[in-house]
Amino acid sequence: MSVDLLTGPWALLIMSLLVLGDAFFVVVPGEVAVTALGAVASTSGDPPLWTVIACAGAAAAVGDAACYVIGRTVGLERWRWMRAPRIRQALDAARVRLEAGTATVLFTARFVPFARLAINLVAGASRIHPVRYLPLVSVAAFGWAAYQASVGAIVAVLVPGGPVIGILVSIAVAVALGVVIDTASRRFRR
Repeated sequence: MSVDLLTGPWALLIMSLLVLGDAFFVVVPGEVAVTALGAVASTSGDPPLWTVIACAGAAAAVGDAACYVIGRTVGLERWRWMRAPRIRQALDAARVRLEAGTATVLFTARFVPFARLAINLVAGASRIHPVRYLPLVSVAAFGWAAYQASVGAIVAVLVPGGPVIGILVSIAVAVALGVVIDTASRRFRR
């Protein structure tokens, strides 16, 4: 892995595109990109950590809002994949959770990849008013970006071995924290 690539002029754009793509396709490594760039920012100062957070937060908010618009425009039954039993179950669960507490669900879903997609589609299809939805999803997106970038930055500072080791360890820590959050949210739902 070349650290020069992560400090070059395209690093923020590539990270932002990965985060945006992650809103639609959970296999896109948006979280990993933010964590890695957070690690690079803390060890090299380029790009500055605040720009990593700002770009990642903006890309996450735009991606979530785009999913909302798709849900609002298309609904939840237009395509065959949306009617599959597992997808229906996830979308129905998202609707129930959104009705129970929109802010809590939007903030929590930002940290759970498939839940994030389902929640934002359902929020649009449920016609949650944009004046209510957009500020909540934006705060959640920037909070998520600050968290992801900070994990990378903190681990890179604490772990000796240079930026590459810091990146690898910070990604491992971010994945582990994600597993803990997923496990806790599953237990909380029960």
